Amino acid sequence: MNNILFKHIDNSPLIVFRIIFGLLCFLESVGAIFTGWVKRTLIAPDFTFSFIGLEWLQPLPEHLMYAYYVLMGVFGFCIMLGYKYRLSTLMFTLMWAATYFMQKASYNNHYYLLIILSAIMVFLPANRYLALDAKHNPNIKQLSMPQWCSWVFIIQMFIVYTYGAIAKVYPDWLDTSVIELMMASKKHYYLIGDLLQQKWVHYFLAYGGILFDGLVIPLLLFKPTRKLAFFASIFFHLFNSIVFQVGIFPYLSLAFALFFFSPETIRNIFLKKKPLYTAGSVIVPAYNKPLIALFAIHFLIQLALPLRHHLIKDDVLWTEEGHRMSWRMMLRSKHGVAQYVVMDKATQKKESITLSDYLSPKQIRLVSSKPDVIWQFAQHLKKSYAQAGKDIAVYVECQVSINGKPYKPLVDHNVDLASVKWDPFRHSPWLLPSK
Repeated sequence: MNNILFKHIDNSPLIVFRIIFGLLCFLESVGAIFTGWVKRTLIAPDFTFSFIGLEWLQPLPEHLMYAYYVLMGVFGFCIMLGYKYRLSTLMFTLMWAATYFMQKASYNNHYYLLIILSAIMVFLPANRYLALDAKHNPNIKQLSMPQWCSWVFIIQMFIVYTYGAIAKVYPDWLDTSVIELMMASKKHYYLIGDLLQQKWVHYFLAYGGILFDGLVIPLLLFKPTRKLAFFASIFFHLFNSIVFQVGIFPYLSLAFALFFFSPETIRNIFLKKKPLYTAGSVIVPAYNKPLIALFAIHFLIQLALPLRHHLIKDDVLWTEEGHRMSWRMMLRSKHGVAQYVVMDKATQKKESITLSDYLSPKQIRLVSSKPDVIWQFAQHLKKSYAQAGKDIAVYVECQVSINGKPYKPLVDHNVDLASVKWDPFRHSPWLLPSK
């Protein structure tokens, strides 16, 4: 095992990846400001739906929130330059994780992936060449890295893609009804809008998506198919970037190809002046066992999290229980309508809630279809009324449609959601069955 993990290879792939990764972190951070994402998601709403248990994690006041994202961009830029690399990477990881956990309105698997990748980068010797750290301290300069630095990314992305492929194997994806609904909203796209409405395109995207996710990592690992898989990746990720506009993820995914091609190839393309390391020494550090244990635990968690919904009652598409952090990417179209009624326990007087008085349009969509957010909003209403000296019950009538199917009731409207506890490890009994 040590001979495999700690054999040294040329570090050109990691050095180039660090530069690309830092640049993308910078662009993601400052882009969130200039596109208005920070204002829409974190500043404009009166409050955000944080992950349950992290309610204390709320956005800063307007100017400080902008400064927060600017600072994240600075850390991303420092990662790219290899300046104060470990501190910059650690700070970016913590700050990015905070913005992820403080709001659900813009939940995205790609945001979660960026937390994982930036956390992994903290442990990697990515500042040993073509970095300001190595320039200021020549003693750390190196031309090589242990092989595990490549394998950690390969294994992580294998998990992401494989679970993404498995999750797509269900009836509404296989009959293309999900893809058809997704493409219907792209009809206005210039040049390709009409093409995306063609049925053969829907079948190509549905089954091509399963095959790509399931096979791309093995095909990249196999030298005879590597170039073919890489060109397929370019098409796949650029298509996602254009059609679905998913930020930096397509370009970050393409950057992972650096770890599949030989270090010599990467060096010859990007770092021609860099001496090529060929010694192949096996250098086992004193901390090898803790390092192996740390990444073993990480990957066991990554393997387990996407399976947890199988231990929870009913369909995850319906309940959302076990959906997050499971690489269930772009799998369904879900719409809901909800009416919230509060009842003053003292007077028994009932009052319907106007959602727009409390929530942004995006948040309204959440409280109309996602059970955990429905519960959180009930708790928010309870606290809001308690400040006015009222003890209330909150009842919700909610109808949900998945993948264009008829609307069905999601929540038992006889249950006071303000008084029930949230258990993250069990099925919520106030959710009505999907069938």
